[in-house]
Amino acid sequence: MKTLYLKCKMGCAGDMLMGALSELVDQNAFVETMNHIGLENIEYQVQSSVKCGICGTHMKITAYGLEEKPDHHHDATFYFQIEKTDDHKIHHILDHIEEIEGIHDVSYENGTLSYSFDHDHGDVAENKVREIFMDHIPEAVIHSHGHAHHEHESHHGHHGLHVKDVNKVIDDLHVSDKVKTDAKAVYKIIAEAESKAHGTDIEDIHFHEVGTLDAIADVVGNCVLFEMIGAERIYATPVVLGNGMVKCAHGILPVPAPATAYILQSIPTYAGNMEGELCTPTGAALLKHFVHSFEVMPTTTTQKIGYGMGCKDFPAANCVRAFLGKMQDDGEVAELTCNLDDITPENIGYAYDVLFREGALDVYVIPVHMKKNRPGYVFTCMCRMNDKDKMLKLMFQHLPTLGIRETACRRHALDRKIEKIQTSFGEVCVKISEGCHVKREKIEFEDLARIANEKHLSIEEIRKAILSERNN
Repeated sequence: MKTLYLKCKMGCAGDMLMGALSELVDQNAFVETMNHIGLENIEYQVQSSVKCGICGTHMKITAYGLEEKPDHHHDATFYFQIEKTDDHKIHHILDHIEEIEGIHDVSYENGTLSYSFDHDHGDVAENKVREIFMDHIPEAVIHSHGHAHHEHESHHGHHGLHVKDVNKVIDDLHVSDKVKTDAKAVYKIIAEAESKAHGTDIEDIHFHEVGTLDAIADVVGNCVLFEMIGAERIYATPVVLGNGMVKCAHGILPVPAPATAYILQSIPTYAGNMEGELCTPTGAALLKHFVHSFEVMPTTTTQKIGYGMGCKDFPAANCVRAFLGKMQDDGEVAELTCNLDDITPENIGYAYDVLFREGALDVYVIPVHMKKNRPGYVFTCMCRMNDKDKMLKLMFQHLPTLGIRETACRRHALDRKIEKIQTSFGEVCVKISEGCHVKREKIEFEDLARIANEKHLSIEEIRKAILSERNN
């Protein structure tokens, strides 16, 4: 079984996780893909980074040619894209802009004016900058973009987006439907946490921290990488949170920030001994959505290791480590069984989907006759021992049963992998199982069905044609 294990001993942020995952795939292909998905003025770059003598990847995301940095102590940065003007004239008015109350770090490069401002002066500062341009360079055309800073990743001030706006941006991207679904699910997790923290309806949540394009780029980039890796099972360590206080759009707050704390409910965490915010809302939401279990690394044959580096320096290496390998399926499993006589087939199907999505090894139903000759079902879920408690909870939640029987079984399984092959019908996935002197291949049914619909042929005709090509 293809397994991904994430070590979050220095917390988790979107850029760190993306850097680690990118080392498990073709980085150049990933960056090329991401720079053409439709996020305008956003650029992905791979940078080598060394923390405590360990080499890894810093995934650099620039917005309008600039990258957010973690060590700024002001609240936000504002970018102006300048058109139809003379660069020489702009340099003469920079001193005027620096004199505005609350503004810091004014700079101009390649058509982009940037400055930082204290949170309470943001709107006033923007208006005064525009007035200076009108007085000195009336022909200039300016487009503004606001950003704010955070420990690990870009967090945005007053210029963020609402949930529906974020979903619209994601829906318009040139990525798979799965990536869109995953990305919107991650943002839903963040929105639900923000709504709890601020006592606001989800629809009214304004993403101060994670709602502009470079933050969306973090989320979507990670979702694309999870899809490219295609791990059947994802594990992670308990998550380190950090200590102290953090400055964000709402003021100075204790670590973890309220939204992060709500996201990580039900996930094992601990503070650690480092000062600072180690786990961000984006990092927490990505872990919550993708990770099946937070536990000690299972017995795995590791094939690749990725290091994703944060921007800040700590006494310990500031990184997320990702281990990609194969976990042996042989071992003890739990067989959870219950009898049902008051459930519809539709509800059984929904329970199927939930259990498989959460990591069940198998789910099946046997029709039976029960007491008073009522028709019923024997519902069985097979799972790993580590997942037993979770599966029991889900079965009680989604099935109208009063009791579940548990049996420990020994499971023996063939090694499995999925290969993508090129055919005259395009790319298809083939499941390959082997071991104990046995090798089997099976074409993914969804691919067969898709091609059959496109070519107006039967599934069996498509299957025979592909197998004939493969054998020849």
